[in-house]
Formats: sequence, C-alpha cells, structure tokens
Amino acid sequence: MLTTLDVSQILEVLRPVQDPELRKSLVELNMIRNVQVEGGNVSFTLVLTTPACPLRQFIVEDCERAIKTLPGVETVTVEVTAETPQQKSLPDRTGIAGVKNILAVSSGKGGVGKSTVAVNVAVALAQAGAKVGLIDADIYGPNAPTMLGLADAKVMVQQGAQGEVLEPAFNYGVKLVSMGFLIDPDQPVIWRGPMLNGIIRQFLYQVQWGELDYLIVDMPPGTGDAQLTLAQAVPMAGAVIVTTPQTVALIDARRGLRMFQQMQVPVLGIVENMSYFIPPDLPDRQYDLFGSGGGEKTAKELDLPLLGCIPLEMPLREGGDRGVPIVVDRPDSASAKALTEVAQRIAASVSVAALS
Repeated sequence: MLTTLDVSQILEVLRPVQDPELRKSLVELNMIRNVQVEGGNVSFTLVLTTPACPLRQFIVEDCERAIKTLPGVETVTVEVTAETPQQKSLPDRTGIAGVKNILAVSSGKGGVGKSTVAVNVAVALAQAGAKVGLIDADIYGPNAPTMLGLADAKVMVQQGAQGEVLEPAFNYGVKLVSMGFLIDPDQPVIWRGPMLNGIIRQFLYQVQWGELDYLIVDMPPGTGDAQLTLAQAVPMAGAVIVTTPQTVALIDARRGLRMFQQMQVPVLGIVENMSYFIPPDLPDRQYDLFGSGGGEKTAKELDLPLLGCIPLEMPLREGGDRGVPIVVDRPDSASAKALTEVAQRIAASVSVAALS
C-alpha cells in the first residue's frame, strides 16, 4: 500500500529535533521552513541562528534521520541558511541602525594578543557567511589596519543627513574603521577622555556600516574611558575577555571582566591566548612559556565559559605583520582552528542570549 506524505507529517516528525545550543524544538523556533513533498522526495530550508554555527552538520543529520523514519521517504534535501537574531535593546542605550549584535573584545592588560584574537574572530565569522564590522577602539595603539592588510587604506568622508559620515575600509569580508586611518603612521594620539569619547561615538554612529550581523569592537587594554563610553552608549550583546595563562595577566583580566559585569554587559567567556608555544621545527611539541591552565581555572572560578585556548605559533605573528590573518593564511594550523572555534562559540553564545 502506498503511503502519501504531507507537510504536516514532516513537521510533526521534526518537532522533537532540537537546536543543541538553544535546547528548543527547531519547529517551534521557526527554523524549519519551505517544506515541500513530491512523492517520496522531501525538501525544506533549515534556518540557523548564525552562519558560524559549529553544529550545522549535526543538526542536518538529526533532521534527515527523523524524516527517514516515515514510511515512503526516498530522499531528503536540506537547504541551509541563517538569520542572526537581533540582540535585546536597552531603554537607556542607542543601537546602531542595521547592526544586530555589538561585541567587545577586551583585556585587562596589553600584550596578550587581544587585537590578534579580535581580527581573526572577525574574519572567521565573515568566512562563515556573516556580515561583520570591526571598530579598532584602541585609539592610542591602532593595529587592526596592519593586521587586516589595510595599513595604506584611506577611509572616505561623505556628507550625510547627520553630518560627516565615514565609509569603512574593507578586506577579508570585514568592514573596518580605525584611528590609524585618520593620523600619520608616526603621529601619537595625545588625548584626554572627552576627545576619546567623541571619536568612539563617531565610529559607532557616523560610519556607513550597512547591515551587519556582528560589529566587533577591539578595545584598548584596561578599564578606562573607552570601555565606559562603549558600555554606556550602545546595547551590547556581550564582551569577550582575552588573557594569557600568566598570573599577572589573569589578575588584570578579572578586573576587566568585573567592570563589564558592573556595567550590565554580559561576559560571554574567556579566551586564553598564547596557551603554549609550538616550535616550527618540532610541531609535535608544546612549551608552556606563560604557564598553563590559568584561563581554565579562572573560568571555573568565575563560572564562565572558556571559549578557547590559542597556541602561539610563528605564522600567527608573521601573518599579523604581513596583513594576512592566520585563519586566511593557514586555516589548517592549530591556532587558526582554535580561533575559528572561538568565533563559532561566540556566535552560538550570542544566539542563545538573544533567543532566551
């Protein structure tokens, strides 16, 4: 006897399948769309909450298994797309038109590789298909243009309805604004707080960002004016704290982390950079130059996720100096894989927070 399949049967059998991060039914989350049945051939669109979903294939396979339990199913075709959810708004903070999620990448002290993490995470998200912008808010030490291969770029200044508007530079799928575009290479920025506050607000509100899934802000180290301006100006999807395993870095990282919490900015987790050194001539060896386990210990003590541990490799530094992020230059390297996983976990955390 022939069994006739219909759309309602497909939705019903998919109802128990959950998004592993959100722990809710894909059907209830409206992630299953455009279901079509032609004889024994079933097709539908799976709409993920981020293009950088690390569990994409796992979810697809779960759906396929569920549908194939129905008698009469011959083939299952899944088209995968993504719609990044909008972060929750706050009444006392002004969002940016077209920008769905604003994320800070920060550190308690300098020299821990915060900008390296911010740049590579931004590029990894763009590689996954997300629309990404990056603000280099380290006004006194703007390094992002060099790391993104944009050291010689110039931002265009246009006249808009609200006055002057900057056109961001663009490379590797990432839009970028930086103080480095506005000053000479050797020119120091000798500013007090009010001027720094003004340029950060300009980077937020007077840039043609267009539609963005994620706007990442590479913060200066510490807990100063830049962090205060950002936290008070815009609703933020969260902050990521970068540290090394070294005790002095962890002490400062905890201070920076507490600052965001006091400002009611969610802390998405900790990234331990320079976790160990991999020598180029002995790739199977690891050396704990800055200690070991500090990030994991701190994350457990503060009940926060450890988003990843990034090894120190010479190509990571070389790529930053040449303007080719390691996730582009050597995607199969240990550090590139770790940075991509960090980007995926950040994206997943943002989706969970927005939809919970």
